[in-house]
Amino acid sequence: MKQIDFENGTITGNIINAAVPMLAAQVLSLLYNIVDRIYIARIPGIGSTALGAVGLCFPVIIIITAFSNLLGGGGAPLFAIQRGMGHDRKAGRIMNTSYTMLCGCAVLLTILGLVFAEPLLKLFGASEAALVYVCPYMMIYLLGTFPSMAATGLNPFINAQGYATTGMLSITIGAVANLILDPIFIFALHLGIKGAAIATVISQCLSAGFVLSFLMKKAEIRVRLLQHKELPGSWQYAKNIVSLGTSGFVMQLTNSLVSICCNNVLSHTGGDLYVSVMTIISSVRQMVETPILAITEGSSPIISYNYGARRPDRVIRAAMTMGIMALVYSVLMWGLILTKPRFLIHIFSSDQELWKDAVPAMKLYFAAFIFMLLQYTGQTIFKSLNKKKQAIFFSLLRKVIIVVPLTYLLPYTFHLGTNGVFLAEPVSNVIGGTLCFVVMLATILPELRQMKEQG
Repeated sequence: MKQIDFENGTITGNIINAAVPMLAAQVLSLLYNIVDRIYIARIPGIGSTALGAVGLCFPVIIIITAFSNLLGGGGAPLFAIQRGMGHDRKAGRIMNTSYTMLCGCAVLLTILGLVFAEPLLKLFGASEAALVYVCPYMMIYLLGTFPSMAATGLNPFINAQGYATTGMLSITIGAVANLILDPIFIFALHLGIKGAAIATVISQCLSAGFVLSFLMKKAEIRVRLLQHKELPGSWQYAKNIVSLGTSGFVMQLTNSLVSICCNNVLSHTGGDLYVSVMTIISSVRQMVETPILAITEGSSPIISYNYGARRPDRVIRAAMTMGIMALVYSVLMWGLILTKPRFLIHIFSSDQELWKDAVPAMKLYFAAFIFMLLQYTGQTIFKSLNKKKQAIFFSLLRKVIIVVPLTYLLPYTFHLGTNGVFLAEPVSNVIGGTLCFVVMLATILPELRQMKEQG
């Protein structure tokens, strides 16, 4: 497998070589959930209702992804920094610690999810009518928690070793399988929404199998479970992984919190129709943010490696290249969202009645989309350089401190109704994104200049 040379390759070339396969992987990963929604929305007679019901599962899916990012996203930058310092043994211990924690976490989440599925769904805003569709979907989906976490949480360690194409292939296998299996289970076998969940779990198992096979047998630094005697000595690694991964974890977890709050407020102010509208908007957001994630996450191991190797010039060039690439894409996509919203909405639903409410809601929600770039850039650099406190604070600031209160204040206190829910997002983008980026520049640049002066 081709390996990217983080140390000697050009910065632009390294980022492109890492980001392009990661973009393909992110797009294909997105298909896991989006393809389900596209097919579910077209189930005869119940499509729109079932789509809204699946939207109620978003918080659970996000929580599982959040724990994957906690352990994989927290471990991979530390792993890359140690590789840059030439400490391969320590890098291996970090990866093995992440994997061991991931296995234990997957088992715990599966058990808790299966036991508390119905009360959780009611907490998320599910009505009795929606539970008929959402409960079976969620119960089946939870059975795939370990393969989902293994595929998502261990992939960063493949990319951190420079095997970006392999990381892409691991996702490709599952996504292609999902594309093929979804229509078979949903329509051909007449399993409906249950069939979508079954297809997703099988696909996740295939992706996880590939990731584990590569990291256990072919990677430069190979993964395994920690032995019992290694556990005491790995405690510090575990704390560092969790500390750094908390920023990504908080971002994902607060996304789940925001989803719960939005669904609750929308169900009261607009009814089940607006829950379906938010499901479509969330799907569009995932779709359009995917290339930004690919660019930033593809740049992260390069920034981390060169930071560990004490090459500040390459760190700065990598950060600037990342920012420019993400900016060009963001401007183009922002224009498309604001001028052609029907095109994007039509991907997920052909219901003309739904369009009437979805079009103005989406324009409002994405009004300040460009400011999200500032958040992603700042967060990525903080995480890549092991700046835990800043990464965690700005994760909390935008979602918990700004979005959640506004989701209740704007609709009720300021009497904006459903528009208030959608307006909370652009307000948080402007405030949170700007503050994150400005603080990043004010703290990181002086450190890199000092590193350069010290040689």
